Amino acid sequence: MSDKLKSAYRQSKSIYDDVITHKSWWSKLYNRLFWNGVDDNAIAADLLSNLPDDFSGRLLDVPAGTAVFTYQKYQALQNAEITCLDYSEDMLAQAKARFEANQIAHVQTMQGDVGQLPFEDAAFDVVLSMNGFHAFPDKEKAFDEIFRVLKPGGTFIACFYIRGQSAMSDALVRFVLSKKGWFTPPFETLDALKSRLEKRYALKSYASVGAIVRFVATKK
Repeated sequence: MSDKLKSAYRQSKSIYDDVITHKSWWSKLYNRLFWNGVDDNAIAADLLSNLPDDFSGRLLDVPAGTAVFTYQKYQALQNAEITCLDYSEDMLAQAKARFEANQIAHVQTMQGDVGQLPFEDAAFDVVLSMNGFHAFPDKEKAFDEIFRVLKPGGTFIACFYIRGQSAMSDALVRFVLSKKGWFTPPFETLDALKSRLEKRYALKSYASVGAIVRFVATKK
């Protein structure tokens, strides 16, 4: 994965949580102007609702980010074996601190590349990928690796940016976010992504809100 991406997320580590959770006035304005007011908190809650509190399997979260959306859910998943992987050491440090502060001891954090996952085939019951695919430099490898480590019948849960749904979001991504290194082209369209997924998965749910797609898919 590129050093440009790593550097971009190091520079944004102090504002990342505000941007995606819309806690501050400026992040609310940014979200309203460029992302059509899409509520990332609601999207995250909807996706995480697919994990029952009695889930006892193995879950891979990639990229884990700062765990701002997931730590409370993971706190409830006491019987699960959870691995949080991210390329950014800065993001992982924040996630680890969050887990420690909330006494969440059953989560392992590790630095790694989604294009070269250090796990055996069919190792996980669930792979969760929130707000990550638009940043991955080699999306083909990312899709292949997630499919490889997921068990047959396992669940792939994700959300990320797709092009063609919002002109304002597309312009922001093209002229700012991609140039800064936070997003990495090429980007999927809603129809192209659906066709890709249906070759390998049965879609339980598939929808877009503004320029963000979210889905729950079962490996065939």
